[in-house]
Amino acid sequence: METRKVAFYTLGCKLNFSETSAIGRQFEEHGFVKAAFEDAADIYVINTCSVTDHADRKCRKVVKEALKHNPEAFVAIVGCYAQLKPQEIAEIPGVHAVLGAAEKFQLVETLAGFRKPAAGQPGQVFASPISEATEFHAAHSYGDRTRTFLKVQDGCDYSCSFCTIPLARGKSRSNSVQSVVERVEKLAETGVKEIVLTGVNLGDFGLQGPERERKENFYDLVRALDEVAGIERFRISSCEPNLLSDEIIRFVAQSKRFMPHFHIPLQSGSNKILGLMRRRYRRELYQERVALIKEVMPHACIGVDVIVGFPGETEADFLETYQFLNDLDVSYLHVFPYSERENTLAPTLPGRVQDRHRHERTTQLRSLSEKKKRYFYEQHVGTETQVLFEDDVTNGQMEGFTPNYIRVTAKYDPILVGEMKRLRLTTVNPQNLMEAEEVGIEVFQH
Repeated sequence: METRKVAFYTLGCKLNFSETSAIGRQFEEHGFVKAAFEDAADIYVINTCSVTDHADRKCRKVVKEALKHNPEAFVAIVGCYAQLKPQEIAEIPGVHAVLGAAEKFQLVETLAGFRKPAAGQPGQVFASPISEATEFHAAHSYGDRTRTFLKVQDGCDYSCSFCTIPLARGKSRSNSVQSVVERVEKLAETGVKEIVLTGVNLGDFGLQGPERERKENFYDLVRALDEVAGIERFRISSCEPNLLSDEIIRFVAQSKRFMPHFHIPLQSGSNKILGLMRRRYRRELYQERVALIKEVMPHACIGVDVIVGFPGETEADFLETYQFLNDLDVSYLHVFPYSERENTLAPTLPGRVQDRHRHERTTQLRSLSEKKKRYFYEQHVGTETQVLFEDDVTNGQMEGFTPNYIRVTAKYDPILVGEMKRLRLTTVNPQNLMEAEEVGIEVFQH
């Protein structure tokens, strides 16, 4: 019997990538071969996102591209956008099945014996109300990148006025510390060197079982993972400032395995806007977190999420955010122009910001981010550190990361892929990448 091929396309966050990888392993366990997107697969699975702009347009484009490679292919859509707009997606020409949050990990079983809808008919929808997405499904990426993204938490109990994630993923729920440790021990046996902990609201780790009883917390998880032998590096992908406790920060500072790298969502440097966003902290708390990190780990890398152009954000409010970030000892920014989302409170707020102002503010903060990143990199020129190289190669160059997330570029060497190498950081090139040399021998310059 001819082997069937399945291909995947993932939109959105690291959590989506880990879940796509987990679904891919389910297909492989049922005899499928994972194929490249352009390899005329028999089944295409598209994992969608509701956070990025133009979700509908992006989904349509990927479906169209899939059918160019194989017009007879079966196309299934999963992910956050599939939960929010299942009927709308089912009407996209070429879509055969849409699976919601509670169904996506049963995709292989759902498709067994499934017949395509007749030509011109909408795809079939398998999407329960989000209230039924109560089970935690563990997932991790593997084989796609040098680093493994490990999902340890899902869903969110917060009600930020701009966000659809609780509607797309349901309430906060987690794996147990013991289950995560066991999964990490198995990953260690495969030779994985770095694990990035991911979740929707990672710091809320600990709600377990049908009753979502809080049996453990994120600090418990961090302490337990620090004792797991075989993994050289752990990273915390993103953690709300109100959940990134002092004890977690101080623990990472003396940790054997957790890297001095934090990504902390801010969203706005204006307390007025943070209130309208329904965030659970104010800028003073954020400032305290950054100050403590830099006190106990002066070399730590700190990334920041920011939304500009939120309803009610005046020019003065934006300048307050700009100045706050300019004065803050952070390393880089992820800047997003605000975009309206259905079934959220934000679009009903007064003071809509014109699109051109959103774009201008985004450009200004992204320029600030480049300056901050370059300054952070330059502080480390001349230091020696361990670099873990990835398997992405572009124009004969490969890249790797230091413990504090400085991106290092080097001439491609297959022996270095997935390996740690002690290097001296030498200069920041025009692309804002760090160049390096082997200690004593200059062979790693661009």
